[in-house]
Amino acid sequence: MAKRTATRGKKRPESGVNPRQPCPCGSGKRYKACHGAEGGATNVIVTRPFDGLPAEPELIALREFVPSATVELTLVDQPTDRTMVLASVLPMAAAALVRADGRAFVGLQVQTRSGDVSRDVARAVEWARTAAPGDSLPTVGPDTAEGGPRLQDLLVADAPFDVQLHPDFSWWIPEDTEPSAEVKLSLERANTAIMPTQRLAVEGVTAAYWVDAGEKAHLRWVRPEPEERLLDALARLSARGELALGEGSRYAGSFRAHGLLVPVWDLDPESHAKEWEQPAAELGRRLETALASLDEQPLDASERRARNGLTGRQITIR
Repeated sequence: MAKRTATRGKKRPESGVNPRQPCPCGSGKRYKACHGAEGGATNVIVTRPFDGLPAEPELIALREFVPSATVELTLVDQPTDRTMVLASVLPMAAAALVRADGRAFVGLQVQTRSGDVSRDVARAVEWARTAAPGDSLPTVGPDTAEGGPRLQDLLVADAPFDVQLHPDFSWWIPEDTEPSAEVKLSLERANTAIMPTQRLAVEGVTAAYWVDAGEKAHLRWVRPEPEERLLDALARLSARGELALGEGSRYAGSFRAHGLLVPVWDLDPESHAKEWEQPAAELGRRLETALASLDEQPLDASERRARNGLTGRQITIR
């Protein structure tokens, strides 16, 4: 009994995070061994790090599930001597590197060392802006994670954000360059694990990615709306039987990533990615209509039941 009383008497950290639960920063460690550790990172965990950027959904997709992609960045203070490129993942999961030709790459799929992914990426961009050709930044360490600009401060907000997908990671190695044994092994492992992925290219649809997972194909669509409002709209469509993408598809559920909701559909793997572009555009229009109707028409009983069912199929990855 004494032990139970002592346990109950312990206060939860000011962050409100259960010390035994995974740290919200996405490190994979328990909170008490990461941001909750004495002497560990103490900055505030930002649950929506890319908020305010028009490309927020695309940034989340590239960080969380797009295997091989690059985007040329337009910076407020654009360097004149090199091209700045944001990549889904770099060799050895590096935070940044500069090639011998001066092209600078910054990786998104890296382990964070602070509570703000945007600040970590911005630090890597700042490093890559002036680093010497041939240099590599393995991680953004805790000594550089605190303070400094965020990605929102560095990017030209209205500049194009053109995602270029690649079928493999051969772009890691410049032409006429012999990679080291370590990089070659990393390349082989990455190419083995990659799943065919395509971005739906149709008007009105952004940050929607088709992936061939073998027995099934999926559509993952990062949506910019606030989670509660989006769930209401999805529930309205579900109650009407309008949530699928058509024959050979079904709504599978959703996951949260960096403050936004990512609905997922299971698709017929025999159908090509382009065959889902128009159905996705039509679903997008239905969703916009449902969103607009929420202000004047609250959910009815059947829609609330549908919403409860959708909520039960949610998970959080970041």
